[in-house]
Amino acid sequence: MLGTQFTQGSPSWLDLGSPDTEAAAAFYGAVFGWEFRSAGPEAGGYGFFQQDGRTVGALGPLDDGARSAWTVYFQTPDADAAQKAAEAAGGKVRVEAFDVMDAGRMACLTDPAGAEFAVWQPGRVKGLERTSSTHTLLWTELHVPDPESALAFYRTLFGWRWTEMDAPGMTYRVLSTAEGDQEDASFGGVAEAQEGMTPSWVPYFAVEDADAIADATRGSGGSVLMPPADIPDVGRIAWLADPFDAIFAVLKPAPRG
Repeated sequence: MLGTQFTQGSPSWLDLGSPDTEAAAAFYGAVFGWEFRSAGPEAGGYGFFQQDGRTVGALGPLDDGARSAWTVYFQTPDADAAQKAAEAAGGKVRVEAFDVMDAGRMACLTDPAGAEFAVWQPGRVKGLERTSSTHTLLWTELHVPDPESALAFYRTLFGWRWTEMDAPGMTYRVLSTAEGDQEDASFGGVAEAQEGMTPSWVPYFAVEDADAIADATRGSGGSVLMPPADIPDVGRIAWLADPFDAIFAVLKPAPRG
């Protein structure tokens, strides 16, 4: 389960690039009840989504030519070394490693299949302050045409482990960090991308009622890409998009027996 005691390779940060940060903040406020707090005038419009005063994500303006999307950051002890390892393994560097004031050091990367992600070397900011509870990040999922090649790439960077499980129409790989009990250290999965789907990481947020969130998404100007559906032994899932086509998913987990 995703926590906030971050280790090498665990998802530790999540942010959204949007062409209209004010409208995006209003949308996610309506859907999840998040409050947006600016990081200050020196942050260039960047700020934090918060729940009860705890950071659960972030939001900033889009870079030129970029599409609106959520970006998952994975923890690393050395952003520069992760950048070099990604390049050596066939990935690309979108933004070279740089310091984010005293908060930490990051680099923006793209895996060989074209899925974008980032790495975070913590400084003052260790990562998200709340996960795996209602309306916070619960799971991260990679969709690529060739899961085996993607897994080899990420193992080089982070040492991830995985197990295979049968899912409707596919083999699903459950990802875990390199340390600790494999089930307890699980944080995401890898699935084969459907035809026409852009390779990407998709964040899943925990919810109490996937149907209500889908309705709230529609009512707030977003769209429902996959209506709520029950997945055996997983829970009830919906795939959604905000008004600027940034994709995210929600999951009401099945009771653990």
